[in-house]
Amino acid sequence: MPATMDAPSIAWIHIGDLHMDEADGWASQPRLQAIVQELNAHAGLADFVYLPGDNANHATPAQYRAIAEALAPLRLPVRAIPGDHDFEGGSLAAYEAAFPPQQRPEQEVIAGHRCIFADVVSAGAGGPDFRLSAHHRHRIARQLALAEAAGEVPLVFMHCYPGDLAADGDALARLFADARVPFVDTGHTHYNELLNDGAVVYGATRSTAQIEEGGGLPGFSVVCVHGGVPSWRFRPLGAPWPHVQIVAPCDLRLVTRPSQPGQVPRPGTLQVVARRFGDSPAPMLAALDGGEAVAMQPARAGFWEARLAVNAPGLHRIAVACGEARDTVEVLVRAADGVPKRGPLVAPGQTCHAVGAWPAAGIDGLQLGPNRNGGDW
Repeated sequence: MPATMDAPSIAWIHIGDLHMDEADGWASQPRLQAIVQELNAHAGLADFVYLPGDNANHATPAQYRAIAEALAPLRLPVRAIPGDHDFEGGSLAAYEAAFPPQQRPEQEVIAGHRCIFADVVSAGAGGPDFRLSAHHRHRIARQLALAEAAGEVPLVFMHCYPGDLAADGDALARLFADARVPFVDTGHTHYNELLNDGAVVYGATRSTAQIEEGGGLPGFSVVCVHGGVPSWRFRPLGAPWPHVQIVAPCDLRLVTRPSQPGQVPRPGTLQVVARRFGDSPAPMLAALDGGEAVAMQPARAGFWEARLAVNAPGLHRIAVACGEARDTVEVLVRAADGVPKRGPLVAPGQTCHAVGAWPAAGIDGLQLGPNRNGGDW
């Protein structure tokens, strides 16, 4: 799918696992309130806010009330899914009572994207026993087929990676690959991470309460999919605005369709598309390989574009800046007669495909969290 200005485009804000709990002095509540304040002031162009599960640490009504109070001023729509902590006690009743049905749809079409929200906890035995029931597996497969039939871009939202499922994780990841899902957004890890298994990009954002990376600084990620090209950036709470994010072309780390010019372009005129969240009087500027910056032109609301001449194949660096706000991508340009070669998928949806440290995106690559190399919460 070409990454042109009229391509389907979606953006959402991922607020990592809240683990709302009185036992830590309600640590995530003021953080969530501060995030809501920032989003109301600067991120009105996002399509929705996503809560990836483990919302209430022990699934109590008081914990869900604290979440509702913090979210009440938010002007953006909320979409939530359950995590294993929301299933504490073997029921999602408190979770379902806390979030109205419109905030926890099973699927929804937004801006040309079929968003599929999965429950991977209620078929399990509790704790990190992640499973899909036969009903949920069939529903996901049906929604992916409907997306293909309608010409929509499919996106999946689930609490964990397929590799964390107790059963059928490989089959689920291959289903996502066959359906050409560009991005699956998850929770559970407690740390910032991106996986690219060669067919699908998976993302996770650090917990809002239980943080072992980044000096314990909370924040949220901004996820965009533009013309089927995913981009992901973490914003620490309190970082200056505006937020600038290059949504096309694709960074080399996130390439899954090397034959598509929106992901691996050929030499010639390269269209650069960026999104800006928050106002600024400063111009939007784009530069190639550290060269002279050119002014980007405004397009539809929040979008900016520029055309840069890229004459040589190889790895090129594109930077977009608006005052002090800045984003960069590393773009592979393939020779006009080059043909990409890809092998079969190996271990799809598994953490062995982590892209590793990516400081510009906010990823330190240390996997410091209770699910990998961190402490015991």
